[in-house]
Amino acid sequence: MLFALAGAALGRLVPLGLPFALRGAGLLLIVAALALMLWAALTMRRARTTVMPGRRPDTLVTDGPFRFSRNPIYLADLILLVGLMLALRVPAGLVMAPAFGLFLQRRFILREEVVIAAAFGPAYDRYRMQVRRWI
Repeated sequence: MLFALAGAALGRLVPLGLPFALRGAGLLLIVAALALMLWAALTMRRARTTVMPGRRPDTLVTDGPFRFSRNPIYLADLILLVGLMLALRVPAGLVMAPAFGLFLQRRFILREEVVIAAAFGPAYDRYRMQVRRWI
């Protein structure tokens, strides 16, 4: 939320022209991000493991959206931010996307990878070699 607010504020401070049609693209990205989040959460629920960040998972989930990204929910969060900046027609706010991605990686993803590696060892190592962190 903070990154979205900062992006919106930056977009208002630095108004750049953006074709109105890109607002529709932003709305599509928002819908796609929400669908990806739901798909990932349902996949994790089907595998009977936690969706909560920082908790030790009971199962190594490698199907569904996890075939394409080791972190589909965080990827969806990033897509949602980009979509929001386009939908609000504040393209200057897009500079927050790389900062948000870096924040997610350092604050959550790297720590979660340590927990998952400890829980699943070689199986996680194989998965990590086959599927990228983001996409």
